[in-house]
Formats: sequence, structure tokens, C-alpha cells
Amino acid sequence: MNGIKILCIGDSNTYGYDPRSYIGSRYPEDIRWTDRVMTAWNKENPDNGLNMINLGVNGMTAARARAAFEAAVKREAPDLVIVMLGTNDILSGYDPEETADRIDDLLRSIGETAGKILLIAPPLLQMGDWVTGEGLIEESRALGELYREISLQNNCLFADAGEWDIEITYDGVHFSPEGHALFAEKIRPLIAGCLQ
Repeated sequence: MNGIKILCIGDSNTYGYDPRSYIGSRYPEDIRWTDRVMTAWNKENPDNGLNMINLGVNGMTAARARAAFEAAVKREAPDLVIVMLGTNDILSGYDPEETADRIDDLLRSIGETAGKILLIAPPLLQMGDWVTGEGLIEESRALGELYREISLQNNCLFADAGEWDIEITYDGVHFSPEGHALFAEKIRPLIAGCLQ
């Protein structure tokens, strides 16, 4: 295949939100995991370029995802869709099962038009300015097993970023620059495997 298209559906950690900013600014391209993956891939595969389309939206939830992204997936007909959502649902008071049900709904709605789907359980929440109780952390941990089951039901590929020890900033939610670098390192071989 010549020219690979990947859609990345996610929240602020896909968008590349810089939590040091008070106005929603992003980390530079050389920090964001999506751009790091694309740059590294294209250096190694100049004849089979990768286009990572970043559909990350600050504050995006699984509850809103189908309405937000279904048309984009149909329009773009990508080779791969990466879905990483659920953190904002937990922070908004949805329980893990409700969040997983909404992810299942999204996967079913895009399954016929996405070439392949890689579902990622988000990195765990950590204690910080936005996360002040262990309950939220445990709810974020529960997404891993629920998403694993959903991926099997929808014939999707799956990874649990809760197992990757991604560095999170002071707020307990957002990736640090080092977190983006490690996330890119962990996801690159998964993407390569998806595209074989």
C-alpha cells in the first residue's frame, strides 16, 4: 500500500494539550506523540508514507464520540483508526461500565468504514490537581479489562496504556513531554503490526 492514512480519535492527550498553558495551547509537533510517530515512520519508510490525522479534542468523551467522529471516519476511509478515550468520562462522573458501553457504540458505528481499529485503554489517572481521590484512579484502571473485552467483541486490536507507566504532569491527567515520548515509543510497533 502506498501512503497510509491513520485517524487518531482522542481527547487532550491525543490533541497534545500542554497543561502549562492556561489557554488550551498544544505542545510543539516534536513533542506530541502523534507527530513523533509520523516523523519516525516517514524517516524509516520514505516510499510508504504515513499520514497521522489528529482528531484529538480537549475534553472529548466517549459519550460524545460517535456524533463527533462517525462522519470523519466515513469521509476519510482510513487504513487504521486509533481510539483512546474514557479519561474525561471518568472525570465527569460516568462509571467505567457506562464509558465502555459508549466506546462499544463508537466502535460499532465506525467498524464498517475503518480499515482496522486499534482501541487503547488510556494511561491511568494519577493523584494531582484534577485527581484528588483514589476512586478515580481505580475507575480509570477498570477501563483496561472492559476495553479488552470490547475489542474482542468488535474484532479490534487492543492495547492497555495503563500498563505503560506514562509520565503524567502535576494535574494527574495530562502527559508530560516525556510521557508523549514514551507513548510514541510504545505505540509505534503496535501500529506497524496493525498495518502488516
